[in-house]
Amino acid sequence: MSVPLDESNHPYRNHENIPPNPVASATPKPYGEKSYRWNRKHYSRQRRFVDIWTFVILWLGWLWRDSKQWSYIGGYTEDKKLTRKRQQAIWVRESLLDLGPTFIKLGQLFSTRADLFPGEYVEELSKLQDRVPAFPYEQCREIIDQDFGKSVEQLFRNFDPVPLAAASLGQVHKAQLYSGADVVVKVQRPGLKQLFEVDLAILKGIARYFQNHPKWGRGRDWLGIYDECCRILWEEIDYLNEGRNADTFRRNFRHCDWVQVPRVCWQFSSPRVLTLEYLPGIKISNYEALEASGLDRKQLAQMGAKAYLQQLLNDGFFHADPHPGNIAVSPQGQLIFYDFGMMGRITSNLREKLMETLFGIANKDGDRVVKSLIEVGALAPTGDMSPVRRSIQYMLDNFMDQPFEEQSIAAISDDLYEIAYDQPFRFPATFTFVMRAFSTLEGVGKGLDPEFNFMEVAQPFAIQLMSNGNGSQTTNSIINEIGRQAAQVSSTAFGLPSRIEQTLDKLEQGDLRMRVRATETDRLLRRVGNVQMGTNYALLVGAFTLSATLLFISDKVWLALAIAFLALLMAVVLIRLIRQINRFDRML
Repeated sequence: MSVPLDESNHPYRNHENIPPNPVASATPKPYGEKSYRWNRKHYSRQRRFVDIWTFVILWLGWLWRDSKQWSYIGGYTEDKKLTRKRQQAIWVRESLLDLGPTFIKLGQLFSTRADLFPGEYVEELSKLQDRVPAFPYEQCREIIDQDFGKSVEQLFRNFDPVPLAAASLGQVHKAQLYSGADVVVKVQRPGLKQLFEVDLAILKGIARYFQNHPKWGRGRDWLGIYDECCRILWEEIDYLNEGRNADTFRRNFRHCDWVQVPRVCWQFSSPRVLTLEYLPGIKISNYEALEASGLDRKQLAQMGAKAYLQQLLNDGFFHADPHPGNIAVSPQGQLIFYDFGMMGRITSNLREKLMETLFGIANKDGDRVVKSLIEVGALAPTGDMSPVRRSIQYMLDNFMDQPFEEQSIAAISDDLYEIAYDQPFRFPATFTFVMRAFSTLEGVGKGLDPEFNFMEVAQPFAIQLMSNGNGSQTTNSIINEIGRQAAQVSSTAFGLPSRIEQTLDKLEQGDLRMRVRATETDRLLRRVGNVQMGTNYALLVGAFTLSATLLFISDKVWLALAIAFLALLMAVVLIRLIRQINRFDRML
């Protein structure tokens, strides 16, 4: 939003998402004409449809090939599979850059969804850099003229035609009002709304395909994820909404003299233009400049963590993208926040449910954590929750061995996401934004102070949360918890007869079903199925071989070779089935 003192590190000049676990940034890809095809004035809807679906089909083909062990040259190994997955993740990241603003933002959103994608994808998407060429100054003037009905010269005394920085959604110019106040003007990229409408219409069809897919649609609400992404994307390109977010954020910190937030100049703002107070500062990750200014890096790390914890636990309104490009430090040592397009909200009801989860974690109660996660909406209830409950209990038993203040947010989130992948977890956007922000701030804090521990700073806030924020002593909190559990036990006891009666009614009406699985029976049934398939393939091999022989005798050599090739393929499949049958025989 505003300009740091070292303009080479401007938050918009270096606009990229920092990964939850800081890793080396990806080497920028050399962009050709194809990379910015979406920015052409006469780029057709049909060509866009072809470009997007080509990317999806190629990706699906790659996934299908990698799932087949015979596709690995020299034999299948886990290392080869991991290497392919990493190469595939890099290709996906570069393809999203080629497809433009909509897909860059989607990639950044999906970089927090480790419950949907493997870790290799999450790591690469976290490196997704939002760097695109600036659009011409003439187009910037045209947008301002259309939105305000006045020219740039009528609105501003000075307006720098060279942007300070450009991102996929817009670019930032420095200007001066006739009152003498220095401001920055954020102008939206022309044609962005139309591009979003086309892309999101195509993406809805893709989401519907994945929702109905027998493998990838199981346990995933792709249409719900699509709706959530649409909401976030439309909010981010509404600059009036961003201005309101900035005002709310500034009001929440009005009593904190160590935090600065740029004021919105509403008279010079519109849905596509946002004018903000010019607040220069030093980028928080520019450690050399901070040292040269005589600022206390250790104190800055503590201030950053406290500022975010206040947003999350006290205000319920938090910055969802607090990477180093969006936080600067004033010469007086105050924190300056920029870019309020992506914000998160936590209601009081959600905070109570999170407190229930916190109690379950503190008591190592896997059942209680599972129940609270279902209430929060982070876990989809399934018929058999035993695997999920065991995974959570394993996580609690391993994490809680260390004192609270010695734990790492990044390590916890990585292990949590690893457990969550391919399980019925469905982390809401708020949850993933919080985890990403915590991990990012922990990385920034360690950069400022190698001895920084985010959990140590969070401990007083956690104690306050667990005591319902009323300042009561820990003893009272424990007594309240015991009383709550006693009330829960009594309620369960009184409701037990009615629950038994309801269960009996369901048994009588046939609404209650019981499923019994016998391992030996399952193996036997799979063996019978394989034998039947083997018989079919044997018949096909015989039929194709006979047909090829007859065609060869009739001098139809090429057709005979084609049929013989099909017979060979059927024979390969038949041999694999015979090997599977032999393996089942050894297991029975």
